[in-house]
Amino acid sequence: MKQVLIVDDSKPIRERLITILAESPQIRIVGQAGNGQDGWEAVQDLKPDTVILDIRLPDSTGIVLLKKIKNRYPEVNVIMLTNFDNRLYRRQCRLLGADHFLNKTLEFEKIIETVTGGRAH
Repeated sequence: MKQVLIVDDSKPIRERLITILAESPQIRIVGQAGNGQDGWEAVQDLKPDTVILDIRLPDSTGIVLLKKIKNRYPEVNVIMLTNFDNRLYRRQCRLLGADHFLNKTLEFEKIIETVTGGRAH
């Protein structure tokens, strides 16, 4: 079972992700956070298999958090889920170790497949 942490500043997005991910018996939501600091503390405390991470957070960026996660916990699967889908962000996230990069507007429905081991997009 994949243990998932959601880090996104939008409560409706977190709730939508929880609803979608709850459909899979292979996934368990272990926590959620609305900013980078709470997200980092949750990663350290909960030790999730997967972190779904937004690029823009109120106190930091998802890119900063991605770097911290991959430096300390390289085995954690990090899925960047954002509305800011441009080549620069995508490339930067890949270079920092993001395992997947999904566009919230166009690829939201791919989240279960991505968490449970789908191919990189």
